[in-house]
Amino acid sequence: MVRGSPADQDRAIGLALDAGINYFDTAVQYGNGVSETNLGRIMGARKPAGVAVGTKVRVPPGSPIARTVTESLDGSLGRLKTDHVDIFHLHNPITLDGGGESLSVTQVKNEVVPAFEALRKAGKTRLLGITAVGDTEALHQVIDAELIDSAQVSYNMLNASAASALPPHYPAQDYGRLFGHTQKAGVGVVGIRVLAAGALSGTAERHPTASPPPAPIGSAHSYEMDLERRGD
Repeated sequence: MVRGSPADQDRAIGLALDAGINYFDTAVQYGNGVSETNLGRIMGARKPAGVAVGTKVRVPPGSPIARTVTESLDGSLGRLKTDHVDIFHLHNPITLDGGGESLSVTQVKNEVVPAFEALRKAGKTRLLGITAVGDTEALHQVIDAELIDSAQVSYNMLNASAASALPPHYPAQDYGRLFGHTQKAGVGVVGIRVLAAGALSGTAERHPTASPPPAPIGSAHSYEMDLERRGD
């Protein structure tokens, strides 16, 4: 949705709709708004029924949280050519104490969630969510507080710790059976990194329109380690 041709983008969405896919996930960070613009163009032309769209906000270090959240969603709605999204996710990592690109549990509870709630009351989003990356304990605390509706959770064959215990000394983040927390709190789950950023796709080669290998989320300490561990 960022590097493909308009025709390929439209075809991809069409194939997804034909396959019964009814949730489309995007973010400002995907191509600096380009993904949102292209998705908005295609959805505006096709006008599919029963489809949900979610986008995200990442708050830069030191930025005022409430204003940044509000302005980011307004920009996303303009690019998506809609007056609301179905889910609005926080894209920052969540840690116990915050710092750098991450936000603390306290910041999420006391600043992010109220800003999100104001946007929900304004009719600009239906559901509030987080991208569940950061410190495991911090993620548990935010979910256990029952303040959000959705969590994007890393889960794949190289790291299933959101659902089950990892062996000792496993080279990946332990999410501490996060699914148990989401289930208890009534939080919906969107699976992310289901192919370990491509390591489980069956080939190490990346398509010309694919993004570079990212720093893994919820898998090994490097993409190369994931490739080694996939068990060809």
